[in-house]
Amino acid sequence: MLNRRNFLTGTAVAVMGLRPASAQADYIAELYAKAKQEGELTWYSVYWPSDRSEKHGAIFTKAFPGVKVNVVRSTAQVAYQRLSQDLQANAANCDVFSTTDMGQFVALKDRGALMPYRMKSIDQIDSRFQSVDPDDAYQIVNATTVGLAYNTNKVKPEQAPKSWKEFIDPKWKGQSVVGHPGFSGFVGTWVVQMNKLYGWDYFEQLAALKPHVGRSIIDTVTVQISGERSIGASPTALVLRNAAQGNPIAVSYPEEGSVLMISGSAILKNSKHSNAAKLFMEFLYSSDTAAEDIEEFGIPLRRDTVLPTGFKKLDELKTIRPTIAEIIKGIPELTEKWRDTFGV
Repeated sequence: MLNRRNFLTGTAVAVMGLRPASAQADYIAELYAKAKQEGELTWYSVYWPSDRSEKHGAIFTKAFPGVKVNVVRSTAQVAYQRLSQDLQANAANCDVFSTTDMGQFVALKDRGALMPYRMKSIDQIDSRFQSVDPDDAYQIVNATTVGLAYNTNKVKPEQAPKSWKEFIDPKWKGQSVVGHPGFSGFVGTWVVQMNKLYGWDYFEQLAALKPHVGRSIIDTVTVQISGERSIGASPTALVLRNAAQGNPIAVSYPEEGSVLMISGSAILKNSKHSNAAKLFMEFLYSSDTAAEDIEEFGIPLRRDTVLPTGFKKLDELKTIRPTIAEIIKGIPELTEKWRDTFGV
């Protein structure tokens, strides 16, 4: 048995939320010893912006000195295209792949590109987010919702849209902002869900209103805060966090339901740093990651996570979501229709 005091730092114990004398701590200590021999891993990151992805990599390395995280951050479709090119060239450039488009994991699993791994800490996770794949080829690592948002300097609460249908009211012509499904997995999922509710006519009406179309869904919040646009389809937690910082933005929960978004992570089968990759996957369920996640995404995965003031528990939210099968089929097809309809 390895001595945990030699291999597992006090920082790691705190970050992972472990009891120092536990079977899980023993496992992490042994994994860390092997990961230090590998020295690094490369993480293709989608669900966090660049600064927070880099910060998270630094938190991991602080907890596990000697294991560096090389962060490659991009949007979901760009990351998947890069990974597909890696696989086609038999290049083992990525160790851990994290994306907002869950359909990408199904495609990668079908190609035999993923290494099944079930985190030892999964029992600390809300059961609703466990066993997304029966073979543990990929895992859910965070959850959030996309709802309606508005600039409080330009729109009064009683004027804000209260439903997804009201989002395409003609009175909002030239005042709305959305992301692009060809770049963002969250936007792609939102498009699939809106098409499921209302058909493509919904987007033809939206296009007629001349919305600002960005790339990442994160951009929608920035555009509203700047006052360039008044309303948006935006990540609820990001809106709440910016509002708490004093920015002129607020959430409006749509009557049909906020769209529940899940993001996942997986280890590549051809990983050159498989032990470091497994350690990083364990880290994605850690206490420290949960603290970062709740600030960014608003839906806790760990049962012991404390919600910030103003955030709603998942049980308090009305949510809607397409199935992974609908996402797989819908995002590519509807992205093409989007380009035809919006011209971008």
